[in-house]
Amino acid sequence: MKILERVLHYSAKEGAIDVAITIDLPVQGERDWSCHYRIGWPDGAHTGSGYGLDGMQALMLALQAIGADIYTSAYHRSGRLSWLDPGDGYGFPVPKTISHLLIGTDAAAIGSRR
Repeated sequence: MKILERVLHYSAKEGAIDVAITIDLPVQGERDWSCHYRIGWPDGAHTGSGYGLDGMQALMLALQAIGADIYTSAYHRSGRLSWLDPGDGYGFPVPKTISHLLIGTDAAAIGSRR
């Protein structure tokens, strides 16, 4: 069941394309929890999951996975992907190992925690 959605915008030659990101309610499994997400890229949807010992950890890891998917995508590298303002980030955390890819307020938030 979808519980959250954020829409990014990709500036294509044909015009602006919405990139919807949806997050489902974490679900308890036999041994762990999972939290599924979907990114509606213009060339096809990508789905993934975060897994954790409880629902909160699964959600937090799903958010990081979304951030990693965005920041390592060709859409981000093109410089034509935005959320609120171009170049200001997307509002998702990333794993520490790729924090050097962050831009705008996403990067500023990391800088203030160092």
